[in-house]
Amino acid sequence: MSTLLEDQPTLIRALLRPEAYPFACRNIELVETHISWVFLTGDFAFKLKKPLDLGFLDFTTLEQRHHFCREELRLNSRLAGDLYLAVVPICGTPEHPVVDGDGEPFEYAVKMHQFDQNLLLSLQLDEGRLEPHHIDSLAELTADLHSKVERASADDRHGTPELAHAPCLQNFQQLGALIRDPARLARLDALRRWTETAFERLKPLMGQRKREGFVRECHGDLHLGNVTQRGNEVLIFDGIEFNENFRWIDVMSEVAFLFTDLEHRGRPDLAWRALNHYLEITGDYSSLPLLGYYCLHRIMVRTKIDAFRLEQPGLDDQERQTLERELDHYFDQAEKTVQDSTPSLFLTRGLSGSGKTYLSQRLLEALGAIRVRSDVERKRHFGLAPTARSNSPIDQGIYSTEATVATFERLLELAGTVLDSGYTTIVDASFLDRKMIEPFRLLAESKNIPFLVLDLRAPSDLLRERLQQRAADPKEASEAGLDVLSAQLERYQSLDEDYSVAIESDKELSVEELLRLLKTQPR
Repeated sequence: MSTLLEDQPTLIRALLRPEAYPFACRNIELVETHISWVFLTGDFAFKLKKPLDLGFLDFTTLEQRHHFCREELRLNSRLAGDLYLAVVPICGTPEHPVVDGDGEPFEYAVKMHQFDQNLLLSLQLDEGRLEPHHIDSLAELTADLHSKVERASADDRHGTPELAHAPCLQNFQQLGALIRDPARLARLDALRRWTETAFERLKPLMGQRKREGFVRECHGDLHLGNVTQRGNEVLIFDGIEFNENFRWIDVMSEVAFLFTDLEHRGRPDLAWRALNHYLEITGDYSSLPLLGYYCLHRIMVRTKIDAFRLEQPGLDDQERQTLERELDHYFDQAEKTVQDSTPSLFLTRGLSGSGKTYLSQRLLEALGAIRVRSDVERKRHFGLAPTARSNSPIDQGIYSTEATVATFERLLELAGTVLDSGYTTIVDASFLDRKMIEPFRLLAESKNIPFLVLDLRAPSDLLRERLQQRAADPKEASEAGLDVLSAQLERYQSLDEDYSVAIESDKELSVEELLRLLKTQPR
């Protein structure tokens, strides 16, 4: 027996009755997406796949739905093993189904622990409950997943440039058939042309990254609606099971989805925070030329999903109006993503404890910028994690003259990479030696872009107090202590150049005041 599309309303109604389940339950709720039905019973959730063929997925046969239920369990066990429990049969008949029963199955469901929907990060953001540490944890989980999952080999079929580009083109083809408004169709065509041009430019890099192992079996659907909180932990669920090409992707495509989702939800500051934290963990700055291309792809995926929902029956006027507004919002976001802009190069300068990283974090979130940090890249050069402790004495070990020169050469290289990708760059380092500044100034001059050194200053007693507090933070990358500060104070010279601006870091400036200060400086 198979469940055809016309049979589903009967089955769906029946699964809303408590007697369909092998345990006591009541007040069963139904959550519907464009490809599934999810029944919330209190302790457990049961997810059924709609018998649809949408081109990018095919759930039309029972065998296919069973297979993809098993895939969903396998893939999501990587990140949410205590949430995904089993694939269970549905026996009986559509009129009188028995979930996890005996007999010949006519349908299958994924059984999960039900969780409080209020803990979804999407709802926490909407209600103002989402904290920066949630975003940091999400970036860390994503980086950890990417470090562990299987990688496509150079000669297998996964993640070739052509295969990565195919769903981008499919988005435009499918949207072209769904959208009828001439103005939207014109906007769609302009975005399609940008995508095709960008692909030809980026194709060599995409091929190189596949050869270097950056195409991996990722989550595939990383947005806040698929992230929840359990206790103090962030949990990612509901990865893509129905199309392997959607999850065997360049890791930057995955990060781009999270980035665009945060942007779309009105929190670009958190989008830049997540991106920067991921890059600091992974060091994958060479992926940045691909960010805009993958961001546009992810935006068009969400646009397509809304367009599909508009075509499905059962929508009331309010739902339809909401989806129409969302479509326009996605088009606006897509066009902003592909706009050209002139980046800037900022350097922080100051003694240990002067607040360089604190300031640069606020600026990268406000400006939409990429930061590279000397403390992080110095340790990466020696194969150390950002928060690892080397216990190197002053001017020795990872802080030797040779290590410092190598670190600043790497910072200069990364700054060039980020700027060439079109993004404003903040280099977070002490820059107490003026000679270290000059290569960066020349880099900005060669690219004819604005350049500014943010020279942070604070009283020495405040610097000592901050360093003592920072020493207790296990997530702090810098190892500079009071001995380092004392050595710095002995040779410190203030900077007074036309390309610098002094910032008194003992005075808390609002982001708006900081941005006004930057705009009024000659660069």
